[in-house]
Amino acid sequence: MKFTSALILLASSSTAFGFSQLSTSSSAPQSALFAKFKVFIDGEAGTTGLQVRERLEKREDLEIISAPYELRKDEDTRKSCINEADAVILCLPDAASIEAASWVEEDNDRTVIIDASTAFRVDDNWDYGFPELSKEQRESLTKSKRIANPGCYPTGFIGLTRPLVDAGIIPEGTPLTVNAISGYSGGGKGLMELYEGEDHEPWAGYGFSLAHKHLPEMAEYSRLGKKPIFQPQIATFVQGMVVHVPLHYDWLKEGTTGEDIHAALSKHYEGSNFITVMPLGEGAIKEAGLLERGAFLRPDTLANTNKMELFVFPNDDAGAVLLAARLDNLGKGASGAAVQNLNIALGIEETTGL
Repeated sequence: MKFTSALILLASSSTAFGFSQLSTSSSAPQSALFAKFKVFIDGEAGTTGLQVRERLEKREDLEIISAPYELRKDEDTRKSCINEADAVILCLPDAASIEAASWVEEDNDRTVIIDASTAFRVDDNWDYGFPELSKEQRESLTKSKRIANPGCYPTGFIGLTRPLVDAGIIPEGTPLTVNAISGYSGGGKGLMELYEGEDHEPWAGYGFSLAHKHLPEMAEYSRLGKKPIFQPQIATFVQGMVVHVPLHYDWLKEGTTGEDIHAALSKHYEGSNFITVMPLGEGAIKEAGLLERGAFLRPDTLANTNKMELFVFPNDDAGAVLLAARLDNLGKGASGAAVQNLNIALGIEETTGL
C-alpha cells in the first residue's frame, strides 16, 4: 500500500530544552510539484526528540510543525496536531505514549504509529521495528500502521542472536547472558544532568532485580523464548554502546566453529545498509585497526549514526566465542531506527536523512 498517511513515532525520554513557538516550520520552501509529509514532534525537547528533529529538519520531503511553546503540553493542542500531521513523533514515557496513541481519531485510518517506548514492543497488534530481522519483517513494516521501535540494548542482542537461532546454531530455549555498556545519554535528562555534573560514579552497573524492561523483547524477537540474564552498565561517555553475548560451543549445534557463526551472520546481513559484520577474530580486527591501542573495542565510535557493527571473537581451542555489537544508543538504538522505520512506512528510501 502506498502511504500518504499520518505517522506517529513515540520515544521514551525527555529533557527541558524547547524550540521556537512558531506554530509551523519548514526545512525548505513548499514545492508546487509534490506535497510534503507533515511531521509533528510531541515532546521534541527530549533526548530522542531532539535527535529525531535534527535528523528530519533539513529534509526537503518533510515539513515540521510545532505547537506553541506554552501549549506543548495542552491535550487539545496535541490531539489536533496528531490528527493534522502526516508524521507525529511523540517523545514520551510508556504511559503517556499509550495515551497519545489512543488520540488518533476513529475515522482517521491514515495514521501510522511508530512507538519508541517499551509500551507495545511485545504486543501482538504491533509490528516490531527491526527491518533487518528478515525479509518478511521488512515487508510487514511497509504495510503496518502500528510499529514498535526496538530498545537500544535489545537491538544489539537480537541483532547478534536472531540470525543464529534462525540458522539452527543456537537452539531455542538456550539460557544466555548479555553484558552491555552504554553512554549515559540513554538515561535521559536526569542521568545526563548527573553525569555532566562533578559528583558522579565513573561506572555504574544496574538492573540487579534481573527484571529489566528490555527482557521481554529480547526473549521474543531473538526467538530464544527465554529471557537472558542481562547486566546493563553505564559509564562516563555520552553516546555509544557495546553489547556482549558470550557462548560456549557446548550450547550450540554440534560441530559449530567461530567461522560458522561469522558466516551465518555475514549471510544474514548481506546487503544491509546499516548493519556490518566485521572481520573474523581478534587478529583480523587488530590488523584492520579496529581496536583502540590495539586492545580496546571503543563504544562511542558510531555516535550520531544509524550503523551497527557485529563482531565475532572465537577461541575454537577453548570451545567458546564472544559476540559483540557496537552501535549508538541514540542512533540505531533510538532516533535513527525511528527515522528508518518512518522511511520504510512512508515508502521512502530507508537511508534518507540517515
